[in-house]
Amino acid sequence: MRSPVAPPGSIWAVGLNYRAHALEAGKPLPEFPTLFTKSTRSVIAHEEAIVIPPHVHEPDYEGELAVVIGRRARDVAVADALDYVAGVTVAHDVSARDHQYVTGQFSWSKSFDTFCPLGPEVVSLDEVDLERGLPLETRLNGEVVQSSTTADLVFSVPQLVAWITQGLTLEENDVILTGTPSGVGAARTPPRFLTDGDVVEITIAGVGTLRNPVRRILTP
Repeated sequence: MRSPVAPPGSIWAVGLNYRAHALEAGKPLPEFPTLFTKSTRSVIAHEEAIVIPPHVHEPDYEGELAVVIGRRARDVAVADALDYVAGVTVAHDVSARDHQYVTGQFSWSKSFDTFCPLGPEVVSLDEVDLERGLPLETRLNGEVVQSSTTADLVFSVPQLVAWITQGLTLEENDVILTGTPSGVGAARTPPRFLTDGDVVEITIAGVGTLRNPVRRILTP
């Protein structure tokens, strides 16, 4: 199966964009969106395997709502932002915490091959109610590990589109990952990281369920 999103030119992601997630991380709510990029080569489809390379020992799950851009967007106003959105889909921002925390930056540690599952399909905005909020649930081997709603976002989808496009052009099929809610593995006691044989399912109401098995490469 192929990703429903044509190869994007860029993937922008947002950190600490759920109030409860900022709380569990012990961080204040951000004043501005905390942005980083993910490699476009990290994209895989629904049911494809997330492959953990040998040097990653703390791979973590992050269920997210992804926004797919529908046409060229630059210097977009908040009030007009949704006019530039083709639709939304489910995303998994797989994160190598051991590298993220050691280096102090996000992009590399979240960009390894297969670390950005997207799918199963792109749903148009007239099929969902972004303003009211969309329930989001992540399940690890059938157990609910994240349960929230996009109503808990610090910065809304229109705000993110407007912020990112200040002096920066987004093209059709570019993707914005809007952040993850609380319940990530690194914040648990003890921490719970992905391992070989795990299955991660992320469901967003009205959008769909993204399912990916996890495989670990034991040797380089």
